[in-house]
Amino acid sequence: MKILHTSDWHLGRTLCGKKRTREFEGFLDWLLAALREHGADVLLVAGDVFDGPTPGIRAQELYYRFLYRAAASGCRHVVVVGGNHDSPSFLNAPKELLRSLNVHVVGTITENAEDELLTLDGPDGTPELLICAVPYLRDKDVRSFEAGESAEDKDRKLALGIERHYKELGRLAEEKRAALAAEGQYIPIVATGHLFAVGGQTTEEDGVRELYVGSLVRVNLRRFPTCFDYLALGHLHSSQRVGDADTARYSGAPLPMNPGERRDKSVLLVELDGGKPPARVRKLPVPVFQEMERIVGDINALEVRLGELRARGGGIWVEVVCEGNAPAPDLRRRIAALTEGSELEVLRVRVTRNSSSAPGLWDEREELAELDVSDVFSRCLEARKVPEKERSALFAAYMEVLETLRAELQ
Repeated sequence: MKILHTSDWHLGRTLCGKKRTREFEGFLDWLLAALREHGADVLLVAGDVFDGPTPGIRAQELYYRFLYRAAASGCRHVVVVGGNHDSPSFLNAPKELLRSLNVHVVGTITENAEDELLTLDGPDGTPELLICAVPYLRDKDVRSFEAGESAEDKDRKLALGIERHYKELGRLAEEKRAALAAEGQYIPIVATGHLFAVGGQTTEEDGVRELYVGSLVRVNLRRFPTCFDYLALGHLHSSQRVGDADTARYSGAPLPMNPGERRDKSVLLVELDGGKPPARVRKLPVPVFQEMERIVGDINALEVRLGELRARGGGIWVEVVCEGNAPAPDLRRRIAALTEGSELEVLRVRVTRNSSSAPGLWDEREELAELDVSDVFSRCLEARKVPEKERSALFAAYMEVLETLRAELQ
């Protein structure tokens, strides 16, 4: 039994206003080839298929075209669960139609937990895999509300609600497996999740901070049922084990979210042998579909590096970060002159301001398209000289407001 585990496609996402359709198309074509090359029986997509609740026509076209082609690739089943960026109703709308292609969609928590327990059949029609297809669990789905709750109380109750949901599904899965074992058959159990696990690692550049809004509550996987032979996770954008658990993994996002992010992107190939021995997992590196660079330094270092990239050739997307104490008047004009006539495309220019720098000498102009929602709020805090020790709490409250608005749209 071979499973290909992926997540966090974020179809429709732009970078500094730049559309990334060609990258998404390249990745999905590559993924389809990987399904065929490795003879995958099941494809798991662990949430955040789209970058927002109302994906554009082109993003939808890429998604449905891929599912149609995957169904004809020899991969017997595709399982898609919703993430915090997906609209549950949008994902679920065509689920009955997609089921005819053996595409199983669980966009949100169901009233009956058994609806999230999928039994996948093998080529001969007998059950060969149980999947606890758990989507992103929203606060309102698993937690009761009480007046006067503190933020710590909310996070604690949310974590407990998530644990209870997995324990219930684990119990149902074990009962199902026991029933099948009575007929002389043992089948493995795989669970999905779109959550922030204790032990999961993020980096400044992986896009989780800017893409994830709402509580950053961390879930302790040690409290999850022990019956899961593999736990396929989404939400964190770096491919990683969770702690020392080899069978609880984040596949990571297949495309970098920022020019400064590491490029070692992958999907995971999981092999199960009747559930025993433990699942064997290996990374399949995802190719780079768009060259990107972040260059950092004072104006002299930037000029040297831009010259090197220009000599290298190719359509490279560049983010320029100017730092140092010396002023850089007409920074954008100078960078435009350095890249004129080349295939380099400067996505944005940022300046790291130093308090010792002479005021008014830096090029202060910024385009709104170069900023994300977290950047804008950070600029507001900076402009109002909010003390550093107060910024974390304010930023968390800001993100919680955004999550509330997002939930209302869905």
